[in-house]
Amino acid sequence: MKVLVAGANGHTGRLLIQYLKKDGHEPYAMIRKNEQKPEMEKLGGIPVVADLEGDVGHAVRGMDIVMFAAGSGSKTGTDKTTAVDRDGAINLMKATEKTGAKKFIMLSSFGAGRELGKPEKGNETMYHYTKMKKEADEYLMGTELDYTIVRPGGLTHEESTSKIKVGDELERGTIPRADVAKTMIAAIQEPNAFHKAFEMISGDVQIEDALKSL
Repeated sequence: MKVLVAGANGHTGRLLIQYLKKDGHEPYAMIRKNEQKPEMEKLGGIPVVADLEGDVGHAVRGMDIVMFAAGSGSKTGTDKTTAVDRDGAINLMKATEKTGAKKFIMLSSFGAGRELGKPEKGNETMYHYTKMKKEADEYLMGTELDYTIVRPGGLTHEESTSKIKVGDELERGTIPRADVAKTMIAAIQEPNAFHKAFEMISGDVQIEDALKSL
């Protein structure tokens, strides 16, 4: 399948490109700069230059699946977080709906499915980041797309175990980025993961079995 990965130059995005290629898919790496093309090609991706804050219609055209793995991160200013994590994601969703691609897989944030309440003192930036992810998720749920929303705990660079724990609300934990990428790819083929949003951390259940249990 033709799979567009928005945020392909990020840590998780790079893993998605590699694993998609390995699994026999045709990964398209959505990047913002021409100088990033050689690296994406080396990973096995077909580079597509597009900016989430602009026109992305050409990027999604002809795709079977769109994955959102972009993020401003919680350390950028709130304006950039709003522009990328909420508005950029919604921009990509709208373009995807217009092209006929049905499946949209969203890399969200732990806690984005919960009531947020008021920000804790000194933690306003992370609160805003989670709020923007939450609003993007809610928009996606209101579309006609076959979505899967993945909300991982703390992301690490540890080796994959391919074993996870999923649920609506979990105790906070960590998970290797590699297992997040594998879960997003497994969601392509698992109908039970369609129209689902879940938190995930490392656990003792194989990824495919965990998705079947949703």
